[in-house]
This record gives sequence, C-alpha cells and structure tokens, in this order.
Amino acid sequence: MEYFLTETQKEIRDLAYRIAVEKVKPVRAEYDEKGIYPWDIARHLADADLFGSYIPENYGGLGEGLFSGILVTEQLARICSGIALVFEGTLLGTYPIILFGNEDQKRKYLPRIAKGEIVSSFGMTESGAGSDAAGISSSAIKDGDYYILNGTKQWITNGGEAEINTVVFLTDKERGIRSATAFLVEKGTPGFSAGKKENKLGIRASATRELVFEDCRVHQDCILGKPGQGLRVAMQTFDMTRPVVAAQAVGLAQGAMDEALAYSQQRMQFGQKISSFQSIQLMLADMAMQIEACRQLLYHTCRLIDRGYTDVTKLSSMAKLLSSDMAMKVTVDAIQIFGGYGYMKDYPVEKMMRDAKIIQIYEGTNQIQRLVIANELTKEYNKNKNREIAL
Repeated sequence: MEYFLTETQKEIRDLAYRIAVEKVKPVRAEYDEKGIYPWDIARHLADADLFGSYIPENYGGLGEGLFSGILVTEQLARICSGIALVFEGTLLGTYPIILFGNEDQKRKYLPRIAKGEIVSSFGMTESGAGSDAAGISSSAIKDGDYYILNGTKQWITNGGEAEINTVVFLTDKERGIRSATAFLVEKGTPGFSAGKKENKLGIRASATRELVFEDCRVHQDCILGKPGQGLRVAMQTFDMTRPVVAAQAVGLAQGAMDEALAYSQQRMQFGQKISSFQSIQLMLADMAMQIEACRQLLYHTCRLIDRGYTDVTKLSSMAKLLSSDMAMKVTVDAIQIFGGYGYMKDYPVEKMMRDAKIIQIYEGTNQIQRLVIANELTKEYNKNKNREIAL
C-alpha cells in the first residue's frame, strides 16, 4: 500500500527500511543485550541524508517535513525500536530549534544535525516533575548577560551523547512555571555533565541519562524563544513529536506482526501449520486491523502538520495514545503466537514487548493523553457553543 506517498517519500521510507534490515537487524540483539549506543547506525543514516529529511532546505536538510521523520522512525522501529531512538530522540531535540530558534541558532546547529555530525536531546522531566510539567524546580538565575543553571533533568533520551541539549529551567521560583525558559546547552559546557546510563527494561540501545547542572553558566544568547516561553516551547514541541512516538509504536507493532506471521507459516502442530488454526488467524487479523487504523491516524495527523495546521494537540495525543496501547497489545499477542519460544531471547518478539512498554509512558503517559484529549474536546465544545450563540 502506497498511502499516496510522493516519490521522495517512498525513497525515504524504502531507504530507511533497507538500512534497518541490512545494518540494524544483524546487531539489534547484541546492542540490546549490551546497551550499545548505535553510533555506527547513526553514520549510515547520516550518509543517506536521513537526519536531514525533516530539516528545512535552507539549513541543509531535505525539507520534507515531519512526515519524512515519521517514515524514517517507523521503518527503523520495525526492526529495532531502541536503535530507532538515535534518530527519533534527535528529532525531539531538534524541533524546539526549528520552532523557536533564532536565525543564528538555526544556522549554528541545524546544518550539523542535518549532516548527522551531532545528535540532540530535549530535557524537561525531573524526579519530581514527570506528568506534572509545572512541577519542575531546576533554576536559572540571571547574572548580567548570563544565567547560572542548577538542577537535574532525568531520563533524557540521547543524554550524554547529544552535543546540543534543549533544557527548561525556572528563572523565578515565585512565578513558577510562568517563568520557565528554554536554554540551548552544549556538551562540554563547564558545570554541565551527564549521569550514569540507566539500566532499562527495554530500548536498551538508546542512551538514557540524567543531565546534571551545577553552577552551569550560559550566555543569554542561549535562550530559545523568549524568557518565560519555556512551557510553550515544550508543549508545541510535543505537539510535533508525539506523532513521532506514535510512528515508533506503529513500526514496532508492524515488526512484531511480521515476525508472528512468518512464524505461523513455519510452526507445525497437530500435523499442520499453526496459521491454519482459526484462533491464530483471528489474532493476526486483529493485529493487522489495529496497526492499519493507527497508521492512518498517524499519517493524517502529520499531513495536517506539514500543511501548516496548528490546532493539532488533540490529534497528536490521540495518535500517541492509540498507537502505543496498540503496540503493547500486538507485541503481547505476538509472543502468544510464538508460544514458549516467544518468551526466549532467541526470538525477537520478547524484546519487542519490552520495548513497547515505554511508549505508553514517555512524552506524556497515556493517562495524561486522555486528559489532554478530554480538555481539547471541552475547549472545542465551548468554542462551538459560543459561535452558535453569536449566530
């Protein structure tokens, strides 16, 4: 199925999948087991110009928009969701610069990201502020033309590997989240360091670390957007990147179904392939139906974004929520089709199930996504109600 893709989009999709099959698949088990960060895969993606697929042309990218980013993510995650995060996490760290960076900031960082010379990260979460973004406590105290950053960001994808990091700090504790300000902080800045690499259940090839700031001094030119816009930077970024998380889920689920379908054609029980059993057929049909429904919502959302539609909060949350819940179910069912073999590390579906769980949690838990969707529905209702009264 071509999904009305342009020729360029087809080339991006097919190239990403070829890299996934030829370069990622042979190493995915080892990288998962040992927690190896996939710098070698990043080089292959860079050589194929895929890091620049979504970056505007005037900053060295292909200018193919968010849709190209979800195509790459989906195909990489189809083979390994953890390794896919070298691309996906960089997209998350890059979109704040695309959306809010000034011309100097864009020209300094976007061409290097587009070439794959550096990866990036985004840091909002803290130990006391996960779903509650307003609970952040990291501080940025103004000192002339500089700010002194203190605090710790937790569970940051690409943490310690990224050369450029977007982080959100409070510039006035009394004003709280209204004073939140986004800063661009380069790796190697004095007072900035990365903590230990987390030992995770899944996505183990991805680096997840704390970002630690101890009297880290950065110039005011490092502010992304304007002072006090930190929450806006984060929320608008998430509107763009939650569909990318959905793409990770769709790709992962497709990969699990691919494995389950192939296994069902090979496994013999009671003298016949298990694919001939109605119970297995129904499971595979449900997998295919759920994956396709999520893919259609995902593609629709990204097409709207690339056409300049800005009211995408509800759709972005829907795509992330529906796709991640779907991926969890599909990977569990894939293991069921494999039976006892599916529980063993000799087969990839147990890893896929471990990888799937985090997608229900990061970039806003699925419980929070339901609240976001409900809030957007209420706003739409009130807006339409007021319009009817005016008429």
